Amino acid sequence: MTVEHVKGKNKGQIMLYALSTCVWCKKTKELLESLGVEYDYEYVDLLKDSDKNKAVEIIRKWNPSSSFPTLILNNNKCIVGFREEEIREALKN
Repeated sequence: MTVEHVKGKNKGQIMLYALSTCVWCKKTKELLESLGVEYDYEYVDLLKDSDKNKAVEIIRKWNPSSSFPTLILNNNKCIVGFREEEIREALKN
């Protein structure tokens, strides 16, 4: 898989599954960057065959509807969609 890494403050493991054409995915990335947190992201629509299947399989475990953006925090919390206040609250600590 082609995971991109963005440096920042370590707030735990943050993984964003996004689409390259999704406005809400872009807003989520912008929010994470404005908060200055370290995170990884992957544009699922740009992946090929088996990599795309692996990403979708992971997303479905957290978000059965496989909608975007899907943000997974520390492998124990999932935020689906651009939920600014929920994201800010989750990363406040």
